[in-house]
Amino acid sequence: MSAAVQRVLPAIPATEVPVVGGGFFPVRRVYCVGRNYVDHIREMKEADERDPPFFFQKPRDAVVPNGAQVPYPPFTSDFQFEVELVIAIGCGGRDIAVADARDHIWGYAVGIDLTRRDRQRDARDLRLPWEVGKSFDASAPCGTIAPVRDARHFKGSNITLSVNGIERQRGDIGQMIWSVPEVIAQLSKQVTLGTGDLIYSGTPAGVGPVMPGDLIAAHIEGLPSLTITITPLEA
Repeated sequence: MSAAVQRVLPAIPATEVPVVGGGFFPVRRVYCVGRNYVDHIREMKEADERDPPFFFQKPRDAVVPNGAQVPYPPFTSDFQFEVELVIAIGCGGRDIAVADARDHIWGYAVGIDLTRRDRQRDARDLRLPWEVGKSFDASAPCGTIAPVRDARHFKGSNITLSVNGIERQRGDIGQMIWSVPEVIAQLSKQVTLGTGDLIYSGTPAGVGPVMPGDLIAAHIEGLPSLTITITPLEA
């Protein structure tokens, strides 16, 4: 490498997610939809049930794979799970029409939006951004991605999450207020979507806290399962 382009620090490792059948999906950006299931809005006692979708981001290195050990994060005493359908974007674009949105999908996966709920509520009450509650280390577990050719465009599939073998969340992808094509279309009005983007599409009711030692298993009918273990935070 010539002196003109020599890095002053080591190269930052890429973030990649395994794919069904082999290979890896490179992650560019991570977007999450807030409040996309009516029953979750009701349990959180937030917002109008037909508010337009809104989005927040997580750092791409917050993505961890199936089987990961996730340390209980600092700066919280209410660490919670949210199971979600993840949309993997294969073809980017801006101002994508709802009718064309499926053409931009490369595949799907099961994801968990891990949340420092106490910090999220503090931010909400102070009308501050949600990042303190959402965008921290290992906060975006993502299962193996199934290419569209190997998976349905999910519309009526069960979505569940269990903790230590006890079911805590159960819903149906068809219960989403804003469908997958609508989510893609709306987000592409705000940013230019790119190859490698992941979109976490919202969670059904039943979110709750976990502690070190807990085993979390997330499932969506027709997709590889996602399992993570919560571990103590290392000093």
